[in-house]
Amino acid sequence: MPASTRHHRALAVFVYCLGILAAVPALPGPAAAQPPAPPGAATAPAGQPSAEPSAGPDRPSAPPALPIPTQAAVPPPKPPVTVQVASENTGAPKYRIQVRNDGNRPISTTVRQELPPGTSATSITDGGRPSHHGGTAGTEVTWDLRLPARSTTTLRTELSAPAGAPLTAPACAFAAGGERPYDCATATWQSGSTPAAAEPEPPLWQRPAALLTGFGGLAALAVGGWWTWQRRRRPTQVPLPHPEGRGSIYPRPAAPTAPARRRRPSTWLLIPVAAVVLVGTVGTAAWTATRKAAAVDTDSNPSSGAWIGTAAAGAIGEPLREAAFEFTVYRISCQQAAAAHNCAATVGVHNRTPEQQSWHGQLQRAYLADGNFVNTDEPATRRVNQGRDVFAKPLAADSRMVLPLVFRVPGQQPPTRLELRSGVFSAGVRVDVP
Repeated sequence: MPASTRHHRALAVFVYCLGILAAVPALPGPAAAQPPAPPGAATAPAGQPSAEPSAGPDRPSAPPALPIPTQAAVPPPKPPVTVQVASENTGAPKYRIQVRNDGNRPISTTVRQELPPGTSATSITDGGRPSHHGGTAGTEVTWDLRLPARSTTTLRTELSAPAGAPLTAPACAFAAGGERPYDCATATWQSGSTPAAAEPEPPLWQRPAALLTGFGGLAALAVGGWWTWQRRRRPTQVPLPHPEGRGSIYPRPAAPTAPARRRRPSTWLLIPVAAVVLVGTVGTAAWTATRKAAAVDTDSNPSSGAWIGTAAAGAIGEPLREAAFEFTVYRISCQQAAAAHNCAATVGVHNRTPEQQSWHGQLQRAYLADGNFVNTDEPATRRVNQGRDVFAKPLAADSRMVLPLVFRVPGQQPPTRLELRSGVFSAGVRVDVP
């Protein structure tokens, strides 16, 4: 046996013995050395871990053998009162609101429909009344209803507005006289005679990327054409005749000829063409990057700079999708309190991803006219949600909830815009406050 092999085997035996010696203290001792179990203690079956802690009162217990799986988020329960809103295909804006009580007992509720700015209600059914928000210019229609058990109540409104403009009018059912919503829904009315016009495509000369790409392609074609033309202009060498007059199939020149020199493009032509192509490529990349950055950071707010998803902006009642959530602001009501406004925003949050998602109150903001912003007033939000911390648990996959968010806005003016997002790096959505 070679010496190297003997050394390797001896080293392996030595390491194996060290492993056995290290494992001996961890082996259980004899049964006689173990302390007797206290009376009434349960004994675990063979092959299963004992449910009793193995450590004494002065020592920490050992960690479990298997990791405890993370508990999946539970979807929010279905509200006892649900709302559905639909628009009618008529010449004037008309909406149909269905409020359903799925419970086994009567429920008192307050239904509020938000009217778009610049509109007014011309027809209201079942005792509804128009009113104004506190501290904002919004107008709404309010019904105080007593819903029988297992029943559906239909409400109708008709609005006066300029013809042809799409109008969104959400509606919510609240606990009687309060700000805690049961459910909300929204609908957008479209004029039946005037279809929505698609946004026209800008002409070719107004697209910098297309122009730069076209110029670069023309420069490349010009260089290729010039080079082909120069090669075709090169004269063809005719073989010399045989000195004995026997033909010119296999010429044997008297003196060796110098190899033909290949023509190369002029340096003064290549440099401008390369410069044009380089400028076009860099300009296209810079323009594309600028457009992508502008899509996320549209107004240079302090909360901008996100890069996941595209920032969405809209009005009250419009569903707006960002990276993980679809946010819908159904209503905003502000009340003057001392030197500030307490604004309650009724927000629908729908997790559109196949995984549970967490969100945080500090990421939800209300902006003032001067560009400053305030975060969610979490203690006030907890109180209006009956003591429940809506940010404590993640939202289950493909689940939806409607809840009020409270913002304490300093000064005499209400907020001009809300900004909502699911994560720190999400582009978020922006909703204008009328």
